[in-house]
Amino acid sequence: MNRLAGETSPYLLQHADNPVEWRPWGQEAFDEARRRGVPLLISVGYSACHWCHVMAHESFEDEGTAALMNEHFVNVKVDREERPDVDAVYMTATQAMTGQGGWPMTVFATPDGHPFYAGTYFPRPHFQRLLTGVANAWARDREAVLDQGSKIVQALNEQAALPSGPVPDRDTLDRAVRSLRRSFDPDRGGFGGAPKFPPSMVLEFLLRYAAASPSAAAPEGDRSAVGEATAMAERTLEAMARGGIYDQLRGGFARYSVDAGWVVPHFEKMLYDNALLLRVYTHWWRSTGSVLARRVALETADWLLAEMRTPEGGFASALDADSEGVEGKFYVWTPEEIVEVLGEDDGAWAVSLFEVTGTFEHGTSVLQLPEDPDDPERFARVRAALLAARSVRVRPGRDDKVVAAWNGLAIAALAETGALFDRPDLVEAARAAATLLDEVHVDGGRLLRTSLGGRAGTGAGVLEDYADLAEGLLALYGVTGETRWFRLAGTLLDSALDRFSDGAGGFFDTADDAERLFQRPQDPTDNATPSGWFAAAGALLSYAALTGSARHREAAEAALGTVSVLADRHARFAGWGLAVAQAAVSGPVEVAVVGPAGDAATAALHRAALMSPAPGMVVALGEPGAADVPLLEGRGPVDGVPAAYVCRGFTCRMPVTTPEALRAELTA
Repeated sequence: MNRLAGETSPYLLQHADNPVEWRPWGQEAFDEARRRGVPLLISVGYSACHWCHVMAHESFEDEGTAALMNEHFVNVKVDREERPDVDAVYMTATQAMTGQGGWPMTVFATPDGHPFYAGTYFPRPHFQRLLTGVANAWARDREAVLDQGSKIVQALNEQAALPSGPVPDRDTLDRAVRSLRRSFDPDRGGFGGAPKFPPSMVLEFLLRYAAASPSAAAPEGDRSAVGEATAMAERTLEAMARGGIYDQLRGGFARYSVDAGWVVPHFEKMLYDNALLLRVYTHWWRSTGSVLARRVALETADWLLAEMRTPEGGFASALDADSEGVEGKFYVWTPEEIVEVLGEDDGAWAVSLFEVTGTFEHGTSVLQLPEDPDDPERFARVRAALLAARSVRVRPGRDDKVVAAWNGLAIAALAETGALFDRPDLVEAARAAATLLDEVHVDGGRLLRTSLGGRAGTGAGVLEDYADLAEGLLALYGVTGETRWFRLAGTLLDSALDRFSDGAGGFFDTADDAERLFQRPQDPTDNATPSGWFAAAGALLSYAALTGSARHREAAEAALGTVSVLADRHARFAGWGLAVAQAAVSGPVEVAVVGPAGDAATAALHRAALMSPAPGMVVALGEPGAADVPLLEGRGPVDGVPAAYVCRGFTCRMPVTTPEALRAELTA
């Protein structure tokens, strides 16, 4: 019997009608495997995954394949977004055994959960042969299979030790820029070759690095590195925004590009990518005033609100790559379709403008925008008409699951974008998401990872949930001055220190009382999102800057020791750690703004502070006499006029009372 119908994961529910006798991850599945004396078949994926859908259609919906699976295995379906800990340990095993990884991930394991064979997508004929071969091996020589599983687990655990080094300094950051330069693609932006994923965390580091050392003020030897950091960031940001990976009609980024030129995307749209990129494009605009950065940031923010908000105020996990069973069908065009919508004149212009030349399958194209048109009004009219025509197509499915970590990323991005572009609706959306997380996901200082329809899931939060949500709450506090978010961030960070610390300066991905897997996952390197390890370091550093807490500052610095090891050869996978390290090297700058709420002078000082690109800067905003946030203690107006205090390590310069003076202090 298929046991997925009662689950809250949209991905698991997609498989609830399969003839495969799926079970959710849990003790019951392990007990059943022991009772029957058969291996586990663990299939891991997520709802927006194109190849997961392909394998489901080819194999899991096929009666013959399902019969083989049901006869010889206990079959377990795992949503990697709901159980990142399970995904992490089996992905490590899969990569160790095969040299590669991806989803769908297919793992054969002993009844104790020890993996002994693994892979990713298997076409049905291959998969059926594999099922038969594994079943025969289990029947003929079970002891050898069990021994292989034990040896694999032993080897993985022996390799789990993580190197660390000293606290990063300016030289560490310089070396990281040189390392990134070696893999940078100067022609098309990004790092390495195809496929290309948006390097969001690396771009944040490069922008912070450049902001920390304006080239005119940098020592002679540093100026080239600052210029290179700026060039790498801007070339990549522009290339992505003009490529097919960006939805040129509605906004929002696809998960990655299958080619090196950002032309053809893998069409699923993930909340985490768009939250991270929204923040980076907003920061790019803040540093340079780029018109392109402004447009992309606001379009992406509008897309998040229009396409990803749930009725409860949170943000959904993903949009599917497929519609009507075809990847990308919702997004691609032929020249004929464009002319039919726009007419001959506008149609021909749009075909040329968007390079509709058959870049995808069957003569269709993903829209690109190599350069801005010289007729903005015509461009706006054409986009609106094409978007209206596209809106009647069958839309890709949406995974409505609310993930705490990814909503934390969205809260930070929307709060900052709303403040910088004077969009209070974006700040309100961030506030609503934070309220949902507080009311549904937080229980006694502990965090649940997911919810659906306002109902919390059963999975415990992992480190990235605590860290990314704390990061978002601190950003929201800096924009609104509402101490509720500051206090909640502190509670989450204390839980992270108490429950996730490894005792040696790092963090485990799971809490000390979480379900025990064959390995307790721990990985400081970034993937598509900041690692929980580095995200925790960043939130701890910001909290320490607002509170003066030595405990939080020391924990952040200890966690950054791995950055010194990764900077030379693996900087691409330590982007968020490098961004946090840049903030630590720079202070970070602390700004206390004190004045009556609703006062124009207070608002002007607050905006001047938020507009500074100082790396990792924290802002405390409060009424005169407010002491809920330690950075505000003992700091008040000057002669009754709202004032701002610029500090490092709680040592402050003389207060200023005008935005011009504050900008001068921050520049200095």
